[in-house]
Amino acid sequence: MQKRTLVYTLTLAAVTFGALGTAAMADRMRHDGHPMMGHGAMMDFDALDADKDGKVTQEELAAHRKARIDGLDVNADGKIDAAELVAMQMREAETRAKERADRMIAMMDADGDGALGAAELLAMPMPGARMIERLDTDGDGAISKAEFDAVMARMGERGGPRGEKGKGPKHGNDD
Repeated sequence: MQKRTLVYTLTLAAVTFGALGTAAMADRMRHDGHPMMGHGAMMDFDALDADKDGKVTQEELAAHRKARIDGLDVNADGKIDAAELVAMQMREAETRAKERADRMIAMMDADGDGALGAAELLAMPMPGARMIERLDTDGDGAISKAEFDAVMARMGERGGPRGEKGKGPKHGNDD
């Protein structure tokens, strides 16, 4: 019976970590379906190449995977529970958010003080401006409730903002 429990536990762990890897990979995919490369990507060659010989071996992959798993069982009960998985995902999300914030500051910090002031934030292009141009069918410079409702109805007919259900055009005008 113990052997059966061990096999069940190992199978469950393999499925769980496989799902985690898939979710992590999906989170690191560009919108065109290709993986992001470089800093922050799931498979960072430099992190995998432990001996820095320019090659990644099976042993290095196994060691990298073990190191990732070893720190998960915070309460040392031999199992990874939901709270431990959430904690791992939160740490990873926080790391990604910090990297995005650093990139944003690097791009927008006009005065070079390492922070964004109100003027720097207001200088950022406003994402809604183009939306108003596209949805303002009567040309009055604003989106009326009727114009908004018409867009929502078209999106509903197509199955979403990009026609996910195969109805209607995926890009461009609906005309």
